[in-house]
Amino acid sequence: MTMQRDQALRVLARHVTDDIVVAVYTTAFDWIAIRSGPLNYIATGAMGLGSSHALGLALGRPDKRVLALDGDGSLLMNLGTLVTIAEVAPMNLIHFVFENGTYEANGSHRTPARNHVDFSALAVAAGYRSCHTFDDLVTFANEIGSVLGEPGPVFITMKVEPGASPKFDYEHMHSARVREEFKAALASLA
Repeated sequence: MTMQRDQALRVLARHVTDDIVVAVYTTAFDWIAIRSGPLNYIATGAMGLGSSHALGLALGRPDKRVLALDGDGSLLMNLGTLVTIAEVAPMNLIHFVFENGTYEANGSHRTPARNHVDFSALAVAAGYRSCHTFDDLVTFANEIGSVLGEPGPVFITMKVEPGASPKFDYEHMHSARVREEFKAALASLA
């Protein structure tokens, strides 16, 4: 069973207040369409580094919850980040991996070991404090509030399929204005 990524992100958005959200690739386009805001850190152009960016932000701002909205293809490019995050163990980091078995941003090519990799088991083995897997929107909606309250690092595998195609607005995503707004919002957090 799977859920549509955009529907899951809409559920998650109900729980996001002044959190820092690091979103990668197609998930980023869905996220900014659902919940745009200056505390969205959009990571594109360096596949696999979204979780590393989220770790840096979590360490730099231990007073704020940081949500990494990673993709399975992106995480596969940087599996070492799991061990690094677990070792440093930031209590404020929630690491989502949206698993659809493809490198969606690069032509939807199949990922290696599609449907055989257990990302939450990898995170458990790496030493994450808490790991969860969701493949049903109702269960996710019922449980995400309490999961977000757990001390990090928390790892969440989201078994998803793409929803409606988002608007691919690279000009907005890569604009100097977006970077300046993020920098200002981060600096203004109390």
